[in-house]
Amino acid sequence: MKELFNQVKAFVFDVDGVFTDGQVYLLPGEDFIRAVNIKDGYAIQYCIKMGYKVCIITGGVTREINARFVRLGVTDIYMGSSNKLEKFEAFRGKYGFNYNDMLYMGDDLPDYPVMEKVGVPVCPSDAAAEVKQVARYVSPLPGGKGCVRDVIEKVLTVQGKWFTKDAFEW
Repeated sequence: MKELFNQVKAFVFDVDGVFTDGQVYLLPGEDFIRAVNIKDGYAIQYCIKMGYKVCIITGGVTREINARFVRLGVTDIYMGSSNKLEKFEAFRGKYGFNYNDMLYMGDDLPDYPVMEKVGVPVCPSDAAAEVKQVARYVSPLPGGKGCVRDVIEKVLTVQGKWFTKDAFEW
């Protein structure tokens, strides 16, 4: 894993099933609630502070999810993405990353085409079986329960950037 994680320069994430446990609580009207893990949020802002690019690609469209990632410092957010590979290629092209420089974490079939392209495909422990087959690392944690923090911490630890003096400020 060290060699695999040492090449990462950019993180790309799906949202539902990765940052959330995939469950939504329906409210009257068209609103619903998702729960997110605060430690995942800390890891996102920290890796951005350490110089990594982070991209969110999701099929969902909600102001709250967008606002959360903006607050964490994410500048590349693609919502309403019916073709995740197309948005992934736009992000990759914008910064000139090689496929091997990139980590993608997804949990279900729409994530599969991107995971086939990247150098570091990863997933939560409760991902779809097909996604687990293409993943090179399966987090021991399920979606919404710290799997994002797990993979960011592992990458930054291998690269000597985790738990530095910059870790103590949000």
